[in-house]
Amino acid sequence: MSDLVSRGAARVEWIRSRMPLLARTRAEFAASRPFAGHRIGMSLHLEPKTAVLLETLAAGGADIVATGNHGSTQDDIVAFLRSQGMEVHGTRDDSLDQHHANVAAVAAARPDILLDNGADLAALAAADPWPIVGGTEETTSGGLRLRDELEGRIPFPVIVINDSRLKAIGENRHAVGQSVVESFMRITNLMIPGRRFVVAGYGWCGSGVAHYLRALGGKVAVVEVDELKAFEAAMDGFRVGSLDDLAEWGEVFITATGHPGVLTEAFFRRVADGAVLANCGHFPWEIDVAALRAYSSGATQLDDAIERIDLPDGRHVILIADGRMFNLAGREPKGNSLESMDLGFLLQSLSLERVATDPGSLVPGAQPVPDDIDREIARRMLAAMAAHR
Repeated sequence: MSDLVSRGAARVEWIRSRMPLLARTRAEFAASRPFAGHRIGMSLHLEPKTAVLLETLAAGGADIVATGNHGSTQDDIVAFLRSQGMEVHGTRDDSLDQHHANVAAVAAARPDILLDNGADLAALAAADPWPIVGGTEETTSGGLRLRDELEGRIPFPVIVINDSRLKAIGENRHAVGQSVVESFMRITNLMIPGRRFVVAGYGWCGSGVAHYLRALGGKVAVVEVDELKAFEAAMDGFRVGSLDDLAEWGEVFITATGHPGVLTEAFFRRVADGAVLANCGHFPWEIDVAALRAYSSGATQLDDAIERIDLPDGRHVILIADGRMFNLAGREPKGNSLESMDLGFLLQSLSLERVATDPGSLVPGAQPVPDDIDREIARRMLAAMAAHR
């Protein structure tokens, strides 16, 4: 066994031992075999927790072909999954073009069930259709694509995991909030107390980031274009303003909107000297990195996750992880907590089981997690939490 496979196996063993919800489901799937005769095509972050999800689906009889997302693939996990007989594409150092080729390779295997993250596989299926029973979509960004760019072009059901209130509470608010703040501290080694943070977006993820930053002593302001969410942020006690208002106030800017072009050249022309720019949304488009580089007068890579971008008037900004999701694409990525992903991947597992065994209960296109699945998982999670009291 190679060193890479051994390292991946050891990491997965630790993660597997702390995901009791998936352990129960893995045993149930081994008995019921809901995915027998199905090929599941996956485009999702390839890290240890995802490996446990794939083991669970494979126990249910699934033939799996998979790739990761750009910049977040962990090579030891790829090596481990390949050692288990799975067809897995991608490396951590893949270019964006190579990532697109990896997604195309998954699509070329013609899976009849999709496990998508960002709707990349769904977009390929819309452009060049093949027989698909249905699938799931992990993210807000992918849900937006399904309901906007791909509206009316998806003839099969796609359960949007991020529409689940259970996931929103457990994974998005608390786990993303925790992992983003932890990753910021680990990557930058900067102190949070007293530092001025601006969080763009006050959905479940953005609100979690804002609350965790404040809990550790940060001064936090929120930018939100939705009036009701902006009102919620104000009622939660955060300063609320526009990017124009806050560009010179903030020391750290974290985007969490799911939309492109949040931090643009107009912002770069006003932002305070030395500001740190980081994104925790799925796609690397919330910070317009191309515009930033075009506007800059030079750049210096300080380490693998920190880059100094010099601006024409003598100011500079610090860009984290090239504008990618820095809690997974940054240095020593950990991502969301084990418990939250046990919950989130159980949502994935039971939603995919519904797609495989009862697609007639679903409608074509994007839709939320069925209520009975949400409630069953909530009961299981509460029981698991009570066991540790």
